[in-house]
Amino acid sequence: MVLILHSVRQSKNVYKALIVAEYVGVEIKVVDDFEFGVSNKTPEFLKMNPIGKVPVLETPDGPIFESNAIARYVAHGSFLFGSFPIEYGQIEQWIDFSAFEFDLNIRGWYIPRLGYGNYIKLVEENCISGLKRGLDALNKYLASHTFLVGDGVTLADIITTCNLFMAFKLLTPKSFTSEYPHVERYFWTMINQPNFSKVVGEVKQTEAVIPLSSAKKLQAKPKPEPKKEVNKEEAPKPTVLATEEDAPKPKPKNPLDLLPPSKMVLDDWKRLYSNTKTNFREVAIKGFWDMFDPGGYSLWFCNYKYNDENTVSFVTMNKVGGFLQRIDLARKYAFGKMLIIGNEPPFKVKGLWLFRGPEIPKFVRDECYDMELYEWTKVDLSDEAQKERVNQMIEDQEPFEGEALLDAKCFK
Repeated sequence: MVLILHSVRQSKNVYKALIVAEYVGVEIKVVDDFEFGVSNKTPEFLKMNPIGKVPVLETPDGPIFESNAIARYVAHGSFLFGSFPIEYGQIEQWIDFSAFEFDLNIRGWYIPRLGYGNYIKLVEENCISGLKRGLDALNKYLASHTFLVGDGVTLADIITTCNLFMAFKLLTPKSFTSEYPHVERYFWTMINQPNFSKVVGEVKQTEAVIPLSSAKKLQAKPKPEPKKEVNKEEAPKPTVLATEEDAPKPKPKNPLDLLPPSKMVLDDWKRLYSNTKTNFREVAIKGFWDMFDPGGYSLWFCNYKYNDENTVSFVTMNKVGGFLQRIDLARKYAFGKMLIIGNEPPFKVKGLWLFRGPEIPKFVRDECYDMELYEWTKVDLSDEAQKERVNQMIEDQEPFEGEALLDAKCFK
């Protein structure tokens, strides 16, 4: 599955989604011939975003606009959202912080200097003051933290770094940022991460604030001359008869939708799993087996074939996160648990999956290449030991098979 991004490529708002995609293994194609001021004014584009702003992401389920929302969509279900509810909340906290304290003030500073709006000195001074307030707060926090949340890169780091990008590029020379050494260290640490540099390339800090005298003025594109109308008598319009081929074809149904009805309603199970906070065994696990329909669904264990290569924890979690993103096409028909096992490398990746139908759906095997990286074994429901293993994987039991859990991810 390839997602289509409509925008010019060289934009910090586009970088957000592309960097996230590098971390989670999602493929995004940026429209090559996109022309700002033209492409985003077409009726087709305005159907995706009625106010014509970029970027816009085309997904199989419909369009998404606003850069942070796009980044959230691409990162959905991955390690970039943290491992616990508190981490999720903190990630959202820093995303909002960087939007209001950094992005708003930085854009208010550089956009008028580029000639895209009226320059008002008092407004600029207020933006600089607001930016300094945000940098001071972040600097104090980073004095004792490497990343914004937890011990690794999250969506908060990606969005915050991208929101700081234009400041370092156009507005804040070393003489400005030296007052915030921890922010400096953080920005350059992030921007030089391989998944960042692959998208943004080499970044150099500006030596001075971009001056007003060199601002690029907005040039209106000349309007194309109206096409000369052709005299209808001179060029009669040919009559075209509609054929069956011209008629829109109905979208073919997924074969799984044609299976006999099942007593198990997948959304009911997902809701029970998500809402059970106490007595998980007695409520959720028992509920699962009460709901489970062996005629309508099948259970599968998976084991990563190359566990000996999992020597770096965050790389291993990236692999799992990317897999969960690519298998998203099966969300309507599947539930899964992926466990990353071990305190020390090499880490083991094992999973449990519930699929609609008696076999792993063919469209999942065909379209998600990660499936071939795992050994798949159908759960023998007559074996009580295997059923207990199912229970343990659903509830993230630790230790699992004698080892600690590094992480556990749920696909629901």
